[in-house]
Amino acid sequence: MRQNTTRTEVKTSSVTRVCLGSSTSDQKHLSPLQGGGPAPLLSLVSMSSRGSGGRSNGTLTQTKICQFKLVLLGDMAVGKSSLVLRFVKGQFDEFQETTIGAAFLAQSVCLDDTTVKFEIWDTAGQERYHSLAPMYYRGAQAAIVVFDITKPETFERAKAWVKELQRQASPNIVIALAGNKADLAEKRLVEYEEAQTYAEDTGLLFMETSAKTAMNVNELFLAIAKKMPKTDTQNPTHAARHRGVNLQDPDAHSTRACCGGN
Repeated sequence: MRQNTTRTEVKTSSVTRVCLGSSTSDQKHLSPLQGGGPAPLLSLVSMSSRGSGGRSNGTLTQTKICQFKLVLLGDMAVGKSSLVLRFVKGQFDEFQETTIGAAFLAQSVCLDDTTVKFEIWDTAGQERYHSLAPMYYRGAQAAIVVFDITKPETFERAKAWVKELQRQASPNIVIALAGNKADLAEKRLVEYEEAQTYAEDTGLLFMETSAKTAMNVNELFLAIAKKMPKTDTQNPTHAARHRGVNLQDPDAHSTRACCGGN
C-alpha cells in the first residue's frame, strides 16, 4: 500500500545588497534561481566586500548592519514569488513556477548609516501547505501579506492571514499589505480605497504593487526597512529583544559602507 507524504522544499537564491544613492560595478550573485541582473533604480553590491567602512574625504564611515526575517503570505497565484524575484533580481517571469513549501532569498537595503538585511521566506499559497506557515512566520520581524486586486477572494484570504499573524506571530511584527497585479487595473475587483481603509484600521502598511512593471516593489521593501528597529543595534540586549542581528562587530566579517561611501 502506497502512503502519500507531503514534501517540503526550500529553495535558496542569491544574496545581494541594495544600496540607495550609490553606484558600483562590483556585483556578484551566488546560486541565482533565474540568472543575474540588478534590480532597477538600485545598485547591487557584492556581499564579499571586506573592510570596516568606506572613506569619504578622508573620514572612515561605519555602517551598522541589522538582520531581519521577513515572510510573504497569501493565496496561491497572487504573485508572492514574482514580487520577491523582482526585488532581489530585478526580473519578472511570466510563467513563474509554483512554490513548493517555501523558497529562501536574501536582500539588503541601505538606509543612511544602516544596512537592513532581509532574510526572505516566500511561502507556498496552496491550502495544503497552510499548516507549515507558522514554521516560517515564527520569529519573523516583518511580513508581507499579498492579494490580487482582480480576485476579491484573495483579499479576504489576506485578511485571514493578517488575523493569524496578529494572533500568533511576534507582538511587534511589521505587517505590510500588498495589492498586487496593479498592471491589471482595468480588471480590478478590489478597490484601492477599500484596501487602504482596511490597512489603516488594522495598522498595516499598504501599497498596490505590480511585479510585472516593478511598480512600488522596491518602495514596499524600503518602507518596511524604515519601520524596522535600528537604534542602539550595537547594544546586545536591544538586538536580542528585537531579534535583529547586528553583524558589525569585531568577530563578524565587516562590509564596506555603501550609502554615501566609496
